[in-house]
Amino acid sequence: MSKLSNELLDAAVNDVLAYAKGETISKNGEELKGKKRNFVETIELQVALKNYDPQRDKRFSGTFKLPTVPRPNMTVCVLGNAVHCEQAAQIGIDAMSVEDLKKLNKNKKLIKKLAKKYMAFLASDTLIKQIPRLLGPGLNKAGKFPTLVASGEDLQEKVDTVRATIKFQMKKVMCMSVAVGNCNQAQEEISLNVQLAANFLASLLKKNWQNIKVMYIKSTMGPSFQIYF
Repeated sequence: MSKLSNELLDAAVNDVLAYAKGETISKNGEELKGKKRNFVETIELQVALKNYDPQRDKRFSGTFKLPTVPRPNMTVCVLGNAVHCEQAAQIGIDAMSVEDLKKLNKNKKLIKKLAKKYMAFLASDTLIKQIPRLLGPGLNKAGKFPTLVASGEDLQEKVDTVRATIKFQMKKVMCMSVAVGNCNQAQEEISLNVQLAANFLASLLKKNWQNIKVMYIKSTMGPSFQIYF
């Protein structure tokens, strides 16, 4: 059961979008003049937890696929066999073959650079078991171990799934943020993504909504708007 107010959430999303378009909005009685940027701003859900001890309580981790893709320009690389590398080229996605990976020669600096260059990786089912041997633990350490692509799967669909999937992971701090939309999306799509992401996070927590202190939504360059008190 969601504890978010639909009315408050929709108003916050509308303000985020209006500000990103360069319109003037009112926040806490103050007029704020928006500014249109030269890129599509990402909208994040920012959360602060309470009554949680990262040292003692069990750390949680969970992934959830949103109905609409929050970051369509998210950089993805396919570590693939010949078929998947060819498919990747057809849909404009970067790809690396086994030979390309061997050329990195387990060089930690090069693997770190590779992990930084892309936000996510996909790997062919025939290749995924070789990743630790070819690259060492670099991608895993960066939290970017590849998602499996089976031989018969549609690569474009798999890329879209990765781009639509968010991850909540409890680390040493009580704050976290995930991308839930972008400023080119409709208000209804963003609101739905936020609702589903918030509900999923609550389901991961020991005391559900009682462990959530506050929630905000914010575009890349815009002000934050509180949606849960």
